[in-house]
Amino acid sequence: MSRIGKLPVAVPAGVTITFENGLLTVKGAKGTLTQNVVGDIDIKVEGAEAHVIKTADKEGADAKHGLYRALLHNMVVGVTEGYKKTLKVNGVGWKVAKQGNKVVLNIGFSHPVDFPEPNGVKLECPGPNEIVVSGIDKNLVGQTAANIRELRVPEPYHGYGIAYSDEVIERKEGKTGGKGKK
Repeated sequence: MSRIGKLPVAVPAGVTITFENGLLTVKGAKGTLTQNVVGDIDIKVEGAEAHVIKTADKEGADAKHGLYRALLHNMVVGVTEGYKKTLKVNGVGWKVAKQGNKVVLNIGFSHPVDFPEPNGVKLECPGPNEIVVSGIDKNLVGQTAANIRELRVPEPYHGYGIAYSDEVIERKEGKTGGKGKK
């Protein structure tokens, strides 16, 4: 059995979980999330806990058991607290600004880059070098932040690029030129 799948998911007050015909729905204060459940998995809600149960011992059932328990936990956290990722923009003259429902990035290209706000995600620019991606769907928030970061991946010599706020960029020394020659 999956060790993660065996753990119960705590259901806070104000959150409702329904599972019908392979469709898992979690409703909370911040919104509603749905997930299709494929395979021999059943979800039972008992009091303030939800349990993910394997209904058959087939190959791959343990992996799905743990997967759907983790997805359920992420959905519960998403509809109660939400998820947030912060990106830092590092570069000489680089800046970001929110205009309407898009973020305009001046990141060293000859033109500004427009990044539209996807459905279910909120983009904010609290400073000229900071982007905050927030929402209730952990997967969507992470993918949106990765797509923004992909526009200018941090480079190791000067540190220019778009990086996560908690990301550590290993810096390289670079070439030393004519040192050591006589």
